Amino acid sequence: MPPTGAAEADVHVELSGVCKQFGAVRALDDVSLVIRRGQVHALVGENGAGKSTLGRIVAGALSPDSGELFVGGERVQFRSPREALRHGIAAVSQEAAIVPGFSAVENVMLGGEAQTVGIVRRRELRRRFAELTETAGFSIPPDKPGAAMSPAEQQKVEILRALTRNAELLILDEPTAALGAGEKRQLHEIVRSLVAAGKTVILVSHFLAEVLQLADTVTVMRDGRLIRTSPAAVESEQSLIQAMLGRSLDATFPDKQPPARDAPVVMSVRELSGQGVHRVSVEVRAGEIVGLAGLVGAGRTEFARIAFAADPRTSGEVVIDGRRARRLSPRGSLAAGLALLPESRKDDGLIFTRSVAQNVSIASLPRFARFGVLDFRAERRAAEDAMRRSTVSGRPAAGVGTLSGGNQQKALFARIILRSPRVVIVDEPTRGVDVGSKRAIYEMLIEFAALGGGVLLISSDVEEILGLAHRVLVMRAGRVVRELEGEEITESAVLTAAFEYEPDGRGEAA
Repeated sequence: MPPTGAAEADVHVELSGVCKQFGAVRALDDVSLVIRRGQVHALVGENGAGKSTLGRIVAGALSPDSGELFVGGERVQFRSPREALRHGIAAVSQEAAIVPGFSAVENVMLGGEAQTVGIVRRRELRRRFAELTETAGFSIPPDKPGAAMSPAEQQKVEILRALTRNAELLILDEPTAALGAGEKRQLHEIVRSLVAAGKTVILVSHFLAEVLQLADTVTVMRDGRLIRTSPAAVESEQSLIQAMLGRSLDATFPDKQPPARDAPVVMSVRELSGQGVHRVSVEVRAGEIVGLAGLVGAGRTEFARIAFAADPRTSGEVVIDGRRARRLSPRGSLAAGLALLPESRKDDGLIFTRSVAQNVSIASLPRFARFGVLDFRAERRAAEDAMRRSTVSGRPAAGVGTLSGGNQQKALFARIILRSPRVVIVDEPTRGVDVGSKRAIYEMLIEFAALGGGVLLISSDVEEILGLAHRVLVMRAGRVVRELEGEEITESAVLTAAFEYEPDGRGEAA
């Protein structure tokens, strides 16, 4: 029999006494929760709080060690996401599951292809794809292969794929983490239309403003336990942060420390061009954090990768402390004093077959080798020290995949700390990171700059740009279209420049 209240018509899903353990880590500890039909129910908490684990249990990707799950008052035991889908539940995961060799159409329709006697009707697939993208408001080239998609495009494919399944309950895990401001608004409209049609949405998000804007009900989790469930209307960002952390967070951003007036230029990028980037020039001074703002697709990540020599350039040069890199390669950039924290820690940052310590030390191995022989003790001591300085929570010998998203990101910062570069380019440094880890990352960036380093900060979060940057460059269509400094740096100025570029005086609609 379902627990008390589970038979009510408005209860879509109910969990009763659910526990889940991974080794010594208790991910869920006696969680009981009601998800009501036709609502947006948000789950918030720091990374490692248990919210994604709870969502994966509802989606059938994990089975609880104990406790019960009810859907529509019926007790269920899902052994796979396919079983959950038969009960009208579909999930959009934080890490997109894209087939690299498949087109956007094939990735969206994967598993739901129209067939006649085992033959896929491709014309029908394209027609359905066009209808779906028009309804959703997402623009994706239908033939674009998964391997060429940006994180934002991969996330849109995941969302569209879930919408094709006609699910009655949709679980969205950090759905807007890789989206720009315009795309976030589109997704919000999709969520509202789903709820208006009577569907239920479980929203897992670190963006508290988004949660308060979209959710009807909010559940706060901490260390695998349910702290409280309340109407979103009675919560604020500050009240949610305090419940998530168990303490107050004095301010989102540390105080800015402006660079010295006579601070030298530590990075000079001159007329840099390459795929998606057109004659971009940037200067960063010692002690300065320069924000690089713009919409998704504006060319910010492309610029970062070309500047770091991870992607080829067609013209231009990068000078660090007055010296050019001897070799146009990531190794040459590191040797010159330039480091890059990439947009995707999963694809370009971490090696998941290695330990945390090995991931931290991998860019600094020559420091610990003599005559080609690695001093493992020295390497481990240095990695552990960098982990302490970057507040990474986790055993150095543990696999890096066992860390929460926030600690994985801090491990990348530990790698940078150990390398001691002059300039660091950080691309979406707090994507998929909880509020506590965000604050730690902000403090590391400000400390790095205060010690004389230069920071180029790429972020789709305008508030993050405003809170950290001394100077802001706005990109659009692969070009820098505006520079903002001092009191000019406002949300309105950044967004206006991002949407309204006038290269020839005529103007161009966003």
